[in-house]
Amino acid sequence: MDHSTWASFPWWLIFPVWAVFGGRFAARRRGRRRMQGLPQAEAPHRPSAAEARAEQRAQWERQVASARQLIADHDAVNGRWLAYELDVAKLIDFPMMTDVREPLTVDFIRAKRAADGLRPGSPEALLQDDGVGEYREAVRRYEVAFDLAEREALRLRDAHYSQLEQRRLAQARQLLRVAVDPAATANERQLAYTRVRRELEGIIVLPVEAVAALERRVVLGLPAGSDARRPTDGAA
Repeated sequence: MDHSTWASFPWWLIFPVWAVFGGRFAARRRGRRRMQGLPQAEAPHRPSAAEARAEQRAQWERQVASARQLIADHDAVNGRWLAYELDVAKLIDFPMMTDVREPLTVDFIRAKRAADGLRPGSPEALLQDDGVGEYREAVRRYEVAFDLAEREALRLRDAHYSQLEQRRLAQARQLLRVAVDPAATANERQLAYTRVRRELEGIIVLPVEAVAALERRVVLGLPAGSDARRPTDGAA
């Protein structure tokens, strides 16, 4: 075939012919795959409106559960702090937990206030305000700061206080036993309580709740563990 013949050849017919034979080949191939039990390529599933709503609902419920757990984590740290906040004897044993001269104590108190300030009224309210990220970060900082402060307080006890301060703490510890002793008279308990406050002055800053719980025991002569009153929020 010379050049002039090739130029006049209807070469464009190759494409439709190829498409016809290619389609037949693909159909035969799909038929063989069905006969052999091979998986067929399927069109992607498009969820219905009901399925989409169900998935959105499930996603919302997962987010609510996560927010609820975050609030529970916050409550857990507050509960650990309450063990000190309501117990003067424990604060005397571990005075660093309220000693604002200690950087770790200051960090923990600040972190607590930040987390408490961001605490939502409910998991749903937290999600609606889109404050999950900020609140989660505040709770985690609170957890870490409390862990560090408590670990150091348990390790040092009163070892980093002066000898005079240690003697005053020991005296306050002895007087506290009298102040909360149901067998002591009301006058003995009140006198011992007054002296406890005097010995602790300048060393331990007693939380308001700790003072209130102690005063109830002193006035009423209640035994240890009988004061069931508890605050809903142990703010420092």
